[in-house]
Amino acid sequence: MIARYTRAEMANIWSDDNKFKIWLEIELLACEAQAELGIIPADAVKDMRAKAKINVKRILEIEEITKHDVIAFLTNLEESIGTHSRYVHLGMTSSDVLDTCLAVQAKQAGELLLFGLHKFKDTLAERAKEFKYTVCIGRSHGIHAEPTTFGLKLALWHQECQRNIERLEAAIKDVAQGKISGAVGTYEHLSPKVEEYVCNKLGLNYASVSTQVVQRDSHAYFISTLAIIGAMLEKIAVEIRHLQRTEVQEAEEYFSPGQKGSSAMPHKRNPISSENIAGQARLLRGYTIPAIENNALWHERDISHSSVERIIFPDATVTLDYILNRTINLVSKLIVYPENMLKNLNMTKGLIYSQKILLALTKKGLKRQDAYVMVQKPAMKTFETGIPFSETLRDNAELMKYLNDDELNKLFSYEEIFTNVDYIFQRCGID
Repeated sequence: MIARYTRAEMANIWSDDNKFKIWLEIELLACEAQAELGIIPADAVKDMRAKAKINVKRILEIEEITKHDVIAFLTNLEESIGTHSRYVHLGMTSSDVLDTCLAVQAKQAGELLLFGLHKFKDTLAERAKEFKYTVCIGRSHGIHAEPTTFGLKLALWHQECQRNIERLEAAIKDVAQGKISGAVGTYEHLSPKVEEYVCNKLGLNYASVSTQVVQRDSHAYFISTLAIIGAMLEKIAVEIRHLQRTEVQEAEEYFSPGQKGSSAMPHKRNPISSENIAGQARLLRGYTIPAIENNALWHERDISHSSVERIIFPDATVTLDYILNRTINLVSKLIVYPENMLKNLNMTKGLIYSQKILLALTKKGLKRQDAYVMVQKPAMKTFETGIPFSETLRDNAELMKYLNDDELNKLFSYEEIFTNVDYIFQRCGID
């Protein structure tokens, strides 16, 4: 991922330096396990721990010749360890190192994303409480429907964030599987206890059965979960973009001092963060297809998945980390305009109360469809003429046989929407 959309902490997880440090730890832990089994002298392991060093530049130089990254790494280790290097990688294959390292990095990246999701959930809860009773129009098909509250919008996102926390926790557990079982996964040249030892030390699970690689359904699940989280962020960004439209202007991204919206038009305040979030969420969805396709490898293993994963794991986690933190900033600083919400609520001259009129008529004994037709006629007149709905209703003599003026006036109120707001917030765990 380009530097423009990369945060340092996530980038460091996928750096060569971090990767080779993990490779080194896997190799040394495997030696420790072999020493406990009496296969390697304990003194040799201590000596390796003391002498082992990695030089990223040197590893890359060797790889230019070997065209094999693990062999280049092992060659560099030999240069620092010396004689005891003959015990390194004993009975292992490259994927033992690569897959176990990927599990560690995916876990590290996933836990950083989890931290961000918890922070985002807290942000949503705080802003939901702030606008708990701020009335606004609800829209279906982009058309005014009935009143809701802005706090309920935020509570909705809060709950989706919680579900995504649970999804990511499960995906991290699933992807955090190491594998030290040798070529084709039979443990022919080393004990399964080596795998158990290494994975336990690294905080990983281990595959109960593997081939030469850990199976890629777990990796696909992890990447797909990141895409689902991205879809949540896009949902929020799209809503904010709509609410910021000039004709709506119910909410707006924070516009910092000195910020510019357009190179041509000095008045512009554009929803650039929301648009960036929506755009990068598309990238995340794009990574799911190759992640799923990686599951179908030839026989016990080929490397068609390898080049894909070298791109999609860093890029997907870096992308989500970036837009997650950008969305946290977006929501925490979001400017809300309750007065515009109220103005828009009344834009349709009271048509938003049509269902209340319909239900009142059914309570008077009318069949639902008869009541629907009776209310729709004055509603369409209001649409076409701009005459307030309360007036077009009163002009309908047939309808007014069932409702008096006082009853009709009481129906033109949005106060009832607050009745269950507290209950919904309690159910969401937002105190």
